[in-house]
Amino acid sequence: MTNLIARIKKAIGPGVITGIADDDPSGIATYAQTGAMFGFAQLWLAIFSYPFMLAIQEMCGRIGTVTGTGLAGIIKKYYSPRILFGAVALLAITNIINIGADLGAMASATQLIIPVNFTVALLTLTIITILTEVFVPYKTYVAILKYLALTVFSYVIAAFAIHQDWSKIFHMAIVPHMIWSRDYILNVTAMLGTTISPYLFFWQADEEVEEELLNKKIRAMGKGVPKVSNGDLTQMRTDTAIGMFFSNLVTFFIIVTTASTLGAHGLTSITSAAQVAEALRPFAGDFAALLFTFGILGTGLLAVPVLAGSAAYAISEMFNWEEGLSKKFSQARAFYLVIILSTLIGLIVNMTSIPPITMLYYAAILNGLLAPPLMILILLISNNKNILGSRTNGKLGNILGITITIIMSLLTLYFLYSLF
Repeated sequence: MTNLIARIKKAIGPGVITGIADDDPSGIATYAQTGAMFGFAQLWLAIFSYPFMLAIQEMCGRIGTVTGTGLAGIIKKYYSPRILFGAVALLAITNIINIGADLGAMASATQLIIPVNFTVALLTLTIITILTEVFVPYKTYVAILKYLALTVFSYVIAAFAIHQDWSKIFHMAIVPHMIWSRDYILNVTAMLGTTISPYLFFWQADEEVEEELLNKKIRAMGKGVPKVSNGDLTQMRTDTAIGMFFSNLVTFFIIVTTASTLGAHGLTSITSAAQVAEALRPFAGDFAALLFTFGILGTGLLAVPVLAGSAAYAISEMFNWEEGLSKKFSQARAFYLVIILSTLIGLIVNMTSIPPITMLYYAAILNGLLAPPLMILILLISNNKNILGSRTNGKLGNILGITITIIMSLLTLYFLYSLF
Protein backbone atom coordinates (compact mmCIF):
# COMPACT_ATOMS: atom_id res chain seq x y z
CA MET A 1 0.00 0.00 0.00
CA THR A 2 2.86 2.35 0.90
CA ASN A 3 4.55 1.64 -2.45
CA LEU A 4 1.28 2.33 -4.31
CA ILE A 5 0.86 5.70 -2.58
CA ALA A 6 4.49 6.57 -3.36
CA ARG A 7 3.96 5.72 -7.05
CA ILE A 8 0.81 7.83 -7.21
CA LYS A 9 2.59 10.79 -5.61
CA LYS A 10 5.49 10.46 -8.04
CA ALA A 11 3.13 10.26 -11.03
CA ILE A 12 1.40 13.51 -10.04
CA GLY A 13 3.41 16.29 -11.64
CA PRO A 14 2.84 19.79 -13.04
CA GLY A 15 0.25 18.50 -15.53
CA VAL A 16 -1.99 16.95 -12.88
CA ILE A 17 -1.68 19.94 -10.54
CA THR A 18 -2.48 22.27 -13.47
CA GLY A 19 -5.50 20.23 -14.49
CA ILE A 20 -6.93 20.08 -10.97
CA ALA A 21 -6.26 23.81 -10.43
CA ASP A 22 -8.52 24.38 -13.43
CA ASP A 23 -11.43 23.20 -11.26
CA ASP A 24 -11.14 26.19 -8.94
CA PRO A 25 -14.22 27.83 -7.35
CA SER A 26 -14.56 29.95 -10.53
CA GLY A 27 -14.79 26.77 -12.57
CA ILE A 28 -17.07 25.11 -10.01
CA ALA A 29 -19.44 28.09 -10.10
CA THR A 30 -19.49 28.10 -13.90
CA TYR A 31 -20.16 24.36 -14.13
CA ALA A 32 -22.82 24.58 -11.39
CA GLN A 33 -24.47 27.51 -13.17
CA THR A 34 -24.38 25.47 -16.38
CA GLY A 35 -26.17 22.53 -14.78
CA ALA A 36 -28.69 24.76 -13.00
CA MET A 37 -29.54 26.87 -16.07
CA PHE A 38 -29.31 24.35 -18.91
CA GLY A 39 -29.62 20.95 -17.25
CA PHE A 40 -27.64 18.36 -19.20
CA ALA A 41 -27.72 20.41 -22.43
CA GLN A 42 -24.06 21.50 -22.19
CA LEU A 43 -22.71 18.28 -20.68
CA TRP A 44 -21.16 17.40 -24.03
CA LEU A 45 -18.69 20.28 -23.61
CA ALA A 46 -16.88 18.33 -20.86
CA ILE A 47 -15.94 15.68 -23.42
CA PHE A 48 -15.65 17.97 -26.45
CA SER A 49 -13.12 20.30 -24.79
CA TYR A 50 -10.75 17.57 -23.55
CA PRO A 51 -8.60 17.01 -26.69
CA PHE A 52 -8.34 20.77 -27.29
CA MET A 53 -7.39 21.51 -23.70
CA LEU A 54 -4.83 18.69 -23.76
CA ALA A 55 -3.29 19.94 -27.02
CA ILE A 56 -2.80 23.50 -25.74
CA GLN A 57 -1.46 22.46 -22.33
CA GLU A 58 0.91 19.93 -23.91
CA MET A 59 2.35 22.74 -26.04
CA CYS A 60 2.87 24.89 -22.93
CA GLY A 61 4.45 22.00 -21.04
CA ARG A 62 6.73 21.24 -23.99
CA ILE A 63 7.79 24.88 -24.33
CA GLY A 64 8.86 24.96 -20.67
CA THR A 65 10.48 21.51 -20.77
CA VAL A 66 12.52 22.05 -23.94
CA THR A 67 13.62 25.67 -23.39
CA GLY A 68 14.03 25.78 -19.62
CA THR A 69 12.20 29.11 -19.76
CA GLY A 70 8.65 30.16 -18.87
CA LEU A 71 6.09 31.30 -21.42
CA ALA A 72 6.47 35.02 -20.68
CA GLY A 73 10.26 34.69 -20.94
CA ILE A 74 9.95 33.14 -24.41
CA ILE A 75 7.47 35.81 -25.56
CA LYS A 76 9.86 38.51 -24.33
CA LYS A 77 12.80 37.00 -26.19
CA TYR A 78 11.13 36.45 -29.55
CA TYR A 79 8.19 38.87 -29.80
CA SER A 80 7.28 42.54 -29.43
CA PRO A 81 7.41 44.14 -25.94
CA ARG A 82 3.87 45.43 -26.57
CA ILE A 83 2.61 41.89 -27.07
CA LEU A 84 4.34 40.79 -23.87
CA PHE A 85 3.04 43.73 -21.83
CA GLY A 86 -0.53 43.30 -23.12
CA ALA A 87 -0.56 39.58 -22.39
CA VAL A 88 0.93 39.91 -18.89
CA ALA A 89 -1.26 42.90 -17.93
CA LEU A 90 -4.48 41.14 -18.96
CA LEU A 91 -3.33 37.94 -17.24
CA ALA A 92 -2.62 39.79 -13.99
CA ILE A 93 -5.98 41.62 -13.99
CA THR A 94 -7.96 38.47 -14.76
CA ASN A 95 -6.03 36.45 -12.17
CA ILE A 96 -6.64 39.02 -9.42
CA ILE A 97 -10.39 38.95 -10.10
CA ASN A 98 -10.23 35.15 -10.04
CA ILE A 99 -8.25 35.13 -6.78
CA GLY A 100 -10.74 37.46 -5.13
CA ALA A 101 -13.73 35.43 -6.24
CA ASP A 102 -12.07 32.17 -5.21
CA LEU A 103 -11.15 33.45 -1.74
CA GLY A 104 -14.71 34.67 -1.23
CA ALA A 105 -16.14 31.32 -2.30
CA MET A 106 -13.77 29.47 0.05
CA ALA A 107 -14.71 31.72 2.98
CA SER A 108 -18.42 31.15 2.34
CA ALA A 109 -17.82 27.40 2.12
CA THR A 110 -15.96 27.49 5.44
CA GLN A 111 -19.03 29.06 7.04
CA LEU A 112 -21.08 26.01 6.05
CA ILE A 113 -18.74 23.78 8.05
CA ILE A 114 -17.60 26.03 10.90
CA PRO A 115 -19.69 28.79 12.56
CA VAL A 116 -17.28 31.64 11.84
CA ASN A 117 -17.59 35.22 10.61
CA PHE A 118 -17.07 35.65 6.84
CA THR A 119 -14.31 38.26 7.28
CA VAL A 120 -12.46 36.08 9.79
CA ALA A 121 -12.65 33.08 7.41
CA LEU A 122 -11.53 35.24 4.48
CA LEU A 123 -8.53 36.69 6.33
CA THR A 124 -7.51 33.29 7.71
CA LEU A 125 -7.59 31.62 4.29
CA THR A 126 -5.67 34.52 2.73
CA ILE A 127 -2.94 34.33 5.37
CA ILE A 128 -2.67 30.52 5.06
CA THR A 129 -2.38 30.80 1.26
CA ILE A 130 0.34 33.47 1.39
CA LEU A 131 2.40 31.80 4.13
CA THR A 132 2.44 28.36 2.49
CA GLU A 133 3.32 29.65 -0.97
CA VAL A 134 6.00 32.08 0.20
CA PHE A 135 7.67 30.26 3.08
CA VAL A 136 7.16 26.51 2.61
CA PRO A 137 10.08 24.85 0.69
CA TYR A 138 9.20 24.00 -2.91
CA LYS A 139 9.47 20.21 -2.53
CA THR A 140 7.13 20.25 0.50
CA TYR A 141 4.83 22.78 -1.15
CA VAL A 142 4.38 20.62 -4.26
CA ALA A 143 3.55 17.65 -2.01
CA ILE A 144 0.82 19.77 -0.36
CA LEU A 145 -0.61 20.65 -3.77
CA LYS A 146 -0.63 16.96 -4.73
CA TYR A 147 -2.69 16.06 -1.66
CA LEU A 148 -5.09 18.94 -2.31
CA ALA A 149 -5.55 17.62 -5.84
CA LEU A 150 -7.27 14.57 -4.36
CA THR A 151 -10.16 16.73 -3.09
CA VAL A 152 -11.69 16.86 -6.58
CA PHE A 153 -12.90 13.30 -6.16
CA SER A 154 -15.51 14.64 -3.75
CA TYR A 155 -17.48 15.86 -6.79
CA VAL A 156 -17.44 12.43 -8.37
CA ILE A 157 -18.66 10.82 -5.15
CA ALA A 158 -21.35 13.50 -4.73
CA ALA A 159 -22.80 12.69 -8.17
CA PHE A 160 -23.11 9.00 -7.29
CA ALA A 161 -24.74 9.87 -3.95
CA ILE A 162 -27.79 11.07 -5.93
CA HIS A 163 -30.18 8.98 -8.00
CA GLN A 164 -29.33 9.63 -11.66
CA ASP A 165 -30.80 8.77 -15.03
CA TRP A 166 -27.49 7.53 -16.46
CA SER A 167 -28.85 6.58 -19.89
CA LYS A 168 -30.03 10.16 -20.41
CA ILE A 169 -26.76 11.54 -19.04
CA PHE A 170 -24.58 9.53 -21.42
CA HIS A 171 -26.81 10.42 -24.37
CA MET A 172 -26.55 14.15 -23.60
CA ALA A 173 -22.79 13.82 -23.04
CA ILE A 174 -22.12 12.15 -26.39
CA VAL A 175 -24.61 13.98 -28.63
CA PRO A 176 -23.97 17.78 -28.78
CA HIS A 177 -27.02 19.96 -28.13
CA MET A 178 -26.98 23.56 -29.37
CA ILE A 179 -29.49 26.24 -28.46
CA TRP A 180 -29.03 29.39 -30.51
CA SER A 181 -29.64 31.93 -27.77
CA ARG A 182 -27.41 34.64 -26.30
CA ASP A 183 -27.38 33.09 -22.81
CA TYR A 184 -26.51 29.63 -24.13
CA ILE A 185 -23.60 30.87 -26.29
CA LEU A 186 -22.39 33.20 -23.53
CA ASN A 187 -22.27 30.22 -21.20
CA VAL A 188 -20.30 28.20 -23.77
CA THR A 189 -17.77 31.06 -23.76
CA ALA A 190 -17.61 30.90 -19.96
CA MET A 191 -17.29 27.09 -20.01
CA LEU A 192 -14.41 27.12 -22.49
CA GLY A 193 -12.84 30.14 -20.77
CA THR A 194 -12.70 28.42 -17.40
CA THR A 195 -11.55 25.12 -18.97
CA ILE A 196 -8.89 26.49 -21.33
CA SER A 197 -7.59 29.29 -19.10
CA PRO A 198 -4.61 31.62 -19.69
CA TYR A 199 -3.23 31.25 -16.15
CA LEU A 200 -2.85 27.51 -16.78
CA PHE A 201 -0.70 28.21 -19.86
CA PHE A 202 1.85 30.22 -17.87
CA TRP A 203 1.73 28.03 -14.76
CA GLN A 204 2.41 24.71 -16.47
CA ALA A 205 5.27 26.03 -18.59
CA ASP A 206 6.96 27.48 -15.50
CA GLU A 207 6.30 24.43 -13.31
CA GLU A 208 7.95 22.18 -15.89
CA VAL A 209 10.99 24.45 -15.57
CA GLU A 210 10.78 24.27 -11.76
CA GLU A 211 10.85 20.47 -12.00
CA GLU A 212 13.98 20.65 -14.17
CA LEU A 213 15.59 22.93 -11.60
CA LEU A 214 14.65 20.49 -8.83
CA ASN A 215 16.22 17.65 -10.85
CA LYS A 216 19.36 19.77 -11.51
CA LYS A 217 18.88 19.86 -15.29
CA ILE A 218 19.35 23.65 -15.29
CA ARG A 219 21.10 25.98 -12.83
CA ALA A 220 18.33 28.60 -12.73
CA MET A 221 14.98 29.36 -14.38
CA GLY A 222 15.52 30.87 -17.83
CA LYS A 223 19.29 30.25 -17.61
CA GLY A 224 20.61 27.34 -19.60
CA VAL A 225 18.96 24.89 -21.98
CA PRO A 226 18.20 21.49 -20.42
CA LYS A 227 19.03 18.17 -22.04
CA VAL A 228 15.63 16.68 -22.78
CA SER A 229 15.10 13.05 -23.73
CA ASN A 230 12.11 11.47 -25.45
CA GLY A 231 11.34 9.86 -22.09
CA ASP A 232 11.11 13.29 -20.45
CA LEU A 233 8.60 14.45 -23.05
CA THR A 234 6.60 11.21 -22.77
CA GLN A 235 6.38 11.65 -19.00
CA MET A 236 5.29 15.29 -19.40
CA ARG A 237 2.61 14.30 -21.94
CA THR A 238 1.31 11.46 -19.78
CA ASP A 239 1.18 13.71 -16.73
CA THR A 240 -0.65 16.38 -18.75
CA ALA A 241 -3.11 13.91 -20.26
CA ILE A 242 -3.99 12.56 -16.81
CA GLY A 243 -4.35 16.06 -15.35
CA MET A 244 -6.63 17.30 -18.12
CA PHE A 245 -8.68 14.08 -17.95
CA PHE A 246 -9.39 14.56 -14.25
CA SER A 247 -10.14 18.24 -14.83
CA ASN A 248 -12.83 17.41 -17.38
CA LEU A 249 -14.08 14.44 -15.37
CA VAL A 250 -14.80 16.81 -12.47
CA THR A 251 -16.49 19.24 -14.88
CA PHE A 252 -18.70 16.39 -16.07
CA PHE A 253 -19.80 15.34 -12.58
CA ILE A 254 -20.41 18.87 -11.28
CA ILE A 255 -22.80 19.51 -14.19
CA VAL A 256 -24.45 16.12 -13.61
CA THR A 257 -24.93 16.85 -9.89
CA THR A 258 -26.35 20.36 -10.30
CA ALA A 259 -28.46 19.52 -13.37
CA SER A 260 -30.16 16.62 -11.60
CA THR A 261 -30.86 18.68 -8.48
CA LEU A 262 -30.87 22.46 -8.92
CA GLY A 263 -31.70 22.40 -12.62
CA ALA A 264 -34.43 19.78 -12.19
CA HIS A 265 -36.12 21.95 -9.55
CA GLY A 266 -35.74 25.28 -11.38
CA LEU A 267 -33.19 26.78 -8.96
CA THR A 268 -31.20 28.92 -11.39
CA SER A 269 -30.65 32.08 -9.29
CA ILE A 270 -27.33 31.18 -7.65
CA THR A 271 -25.45 33.98 -5.84
CA SER A 272 -22.35 32.13 -4.58
CA ALA A 273 -20.46 28.87 -4.99
CA ALA A 274 -21.22 28.06 -1.35
CA GLN A 275 -24.94 28.53 -2.03
CA VAL A 276 -24.67 25.74 -4.58
CA ALA A 277 -23.50 23.38 -1.82
CA GLU A 278 -26.25 24.56 0.54
CA ALA A 279 -28.93 24.32 -2.17
CA LEU A 280 -27.97 20.71 -2.83
CA ARG A 281 -28.89 19.69 0.73
CA PRO A 282 -32.69 19.31 0.31
CA PHE A 283 -32.33 17.27 -2.91
CA ALA A 284 -29.05 15.41 -2.47
CA GLY A 285 -28.76 15.11 1.31
CA ASP A 286 -26.20 16.30 3.85
CA PHE A 287 -23.46 13.98 2.56
CA ALA A 288 -23.48 15.31 -1.01
CA ALA A 289 -23.69 18.92 0.22
CA LEU A 290 -20.72 18.36 2.55
CA LEU A 291 -18.68 16.78 -0.27
CA PHE A 292 -19.42 19.74 -2.53
CA THR A 293 -18.38 22.16 0.23
CA PHE A 294 -15.18 20.21 0.89
CA GLY A 295 -14.38 20.35 -2.82
CA ILE A 296 -14.72 24.15 -2.93
CA LEU A 297 -12.24 24.51 -0.07
CA GLY A 298 -9.73 21.97 -1.38
CA THR A 299 -9.65 23.18 -4.98
CA GLY A 300 -9.59 26.80 -3.85
CA LEU A 301 -6.53 26.20 -1.68
CA LEU A 302 -4.90 24.60 -4.72
CA ALA A 303 -6.03 27.17 -7.32
CA VAL A 304 -5.36 30.49 -5.55
CA PRO A 305 -1.58 29.84 -5.31
CA VAL A 306 -1.59 28.77 -8.98
CA LEU A 307 -3.34 32.00 -9.98
CA ALA A 308 -0.99 34.19 -7.94
CA GLY A 309 2.04 32.15 -8.95
CA SER A 310 1.33 32.28 -12.68
CA ALA A 311 1.06 36.08 -12.52
CA ALA A 312 4.30 36.28 -10.50
CA TYR A 313 6.17 34.12 -13.02
CA ALA A 314 4.94 36.22 -15.96
CA ILE A 315 5.70 39.60 -14.37
CA SER A 316 9.11 38.45 -13.12
CA GLU A 317 10.08 37.18 -16.57
CA MET A 318 8.94 40.47 -18.11
CA PHE A 319 11.23 42.50 -15.81
CA ASN A 320 14.09 39.97 -15.55
CA TRP A 321 13.54 39.50 -11.82
CA GLU A 322 14.77 36.46 -9.95
CA GLU A 323 11.88 34.00 -9.89
CA GLY A 324 10.80 30.58 -8.74
CA LEU A 325 9.04 28.85 -5.86
CA SER A 326 12.24 26.86 -5.39
CA LYS A 327 13.98 30.06 -4.26
CA LYS A 328 13.75 31.50 -0.76
CA PHE A 329 12.03 34.84 -0.16
CA SER A 330 15.38 36.58 0.28
CA GLN A 331 16.51 35.29 -3.14
CA ALA A 332 13.43 36.37 -5.12
CA ARG A 333 11.77 39.19 -3.17
CA ALA A 334 10.03 40.81 -6.15
CA PHE A 335 8.62 37.47 -7.32
CA TYR A 336 7.14 36.71 -3.90
CA LEU A 337 5.89 40.28 -3.44
CA VAL A 338 3.84 39.89 -6.63
CA ILE A 339 2.30 36.73 -5.13
CA ILE A 340 1.53 38.54 -1.87
CA LEU A 341 0.12 41.67 -3.55
CA SER A 342 -1.99 39.65 -6.02
CA THR A 343 -3.53 37.70 -3.15
CA LEU A 344 -4.13 40.79 -1.00
CA ILE A 345 -5.73 42.73 -3.87
CA GLY A 346 -7.89 39.68 -4.49
CA LEU A 347 -8.89 39.89 -0.83
CA ILE A 348 -9.93 43.53 -1.29
CA VAL A 349 -12.06 42.59 -4.31
CA ASN A 350 -14.36 40.85 -1.81
CA MET A 351 -15.12 44.22 -0.21
CA THR A 352 -17.03 45.34 -3.32
CA SER A 353 -20.79 44.95 -3.71
CA ILE A 354 -20.46 42.58 -6.69
CA PRO A 355 -22.06 39.17 -5.91
CA PRO A 356 -19.39 36.41 -5.71
CA ILE A 357 -21.07 34.25 -8.34
CA THR A 358 -21.11 37.20 -10.76
CA MET A 359 -17.37 37.73 -10.23
CA LEU A 360 -16.70 34.04 -10.70
CA TYR A 361 -18.82 33.78 -13.84
CA TYR A 362 -17.42 36.88 -15.54
CA ALA A 363 -13.89 35.92 -14.56
CA ALA A 364 -14.50 32.79 -16.62
CA ILE A 365 -15.74 34.92 -19.54
CA LEU A 366 -12.67 37.20 -19.25
CA ASN A 367 -10.47 34.11 -19.45
CA GLY A 368 -12.38 33.11 -22.59
CA LEU A 369 -11.70 36.52 -24.16
CA LEU A 370 -7.98 36.53 -23.27
CA ALA A 371 -7.29 32.93 -24.32
CA PRO A 372 -7.46 33.21 -28.18
CA PRO A 373 -4.62 35.76 -28.66
CA LEU A 374 -2.46 33.80 -26.21
CA MET A 375 -3.22 30.53 -28.02
CA ILE A 376 -2.11 32.13 -31.29
CA LEU A 377 1.21 32.99 -29.60
CA ILE A 378 1.53 29.46 -28.20
CA LEU A 379 0.91 27.99 -31.66
CA LEU A 380 3.56 30.27 -33.19
CA ILE A 381 6.10 29.42 -30.49
CA SER A 382 5.44 25.67 -30.55
CA ASN A 383 5.93 25.62 -34.34
CA ASN A 384 9.13 27.69 -34.30
CA LYS A 385 12.21 25.54 -34.93
CA ASN A 386 14.47 28.36 -33.71
CA ILE A 387 12.87 27.97 -30.29
CA LEU A 388 12.06 24.26 -30.02
CA GLY A 389 14.35 22.74 -32.65
CA SER A 390 13.01 19.32 -33.62
CA ARG A 391 10.43 19.38 -30.78
CA THR A 392 7.84 21.43 -32.67
CA ASN A 393 4.16 20.52 -33.03
CA GLY A 394 2.92 17.48 -34.90
CA LYS A 395 0.06 17.63 -37.40
CA LEU A 396 -2.63 16.55 -34.91
CA GLY A 397 -1.52 19.10 -32.32
CA ASN A 398 -1.72 21.89 -34.89
CA ILE A 399 -5.16 20.80 -36.09
CA LEU A 400 -6.53 20.74 -32.54
CA GLY A 401 -4.79 23.98 -31.54
CA ILE A 402 -5.90 25.93 -34.61
CA THR A 403 -9.47 24.59 -34.39
CA ILE A 404 -10.04 25.60 -30.76
CA THR A 405 -8.38 28.98 -31.35
CA ILE A 406 -10.82 29.67 -34.20
CA ILE A 407 -13.81 28.49 -32.13
CA MET A 408 -12.90 30.62 -29.11
CA SER A 409 -12.11 33.62 -31.34
CA LEU A 410 -15.56 33.38 -32.93
CA LEU A 411 -17.16 33.14 -29.49
CA THR A 412 -15.20 36.24 -28.43
CA LEU A 413 -16.42 38.18 -31.47
CA TYR A 414 -20.00 37.08 -30.75
CA PHE A 415 -19.68 38.18 -27.13
CA LEU A 416 -18.35 41.62 -28.13
CA TYR A 417 -21.10 41.96 -30.77
CA SER A 418 -23.78 41.06 -28.18
CA LEU A 419 -22.68 44.00 -26.00
CA PHE A 420 -24.02 46.50 -28.58
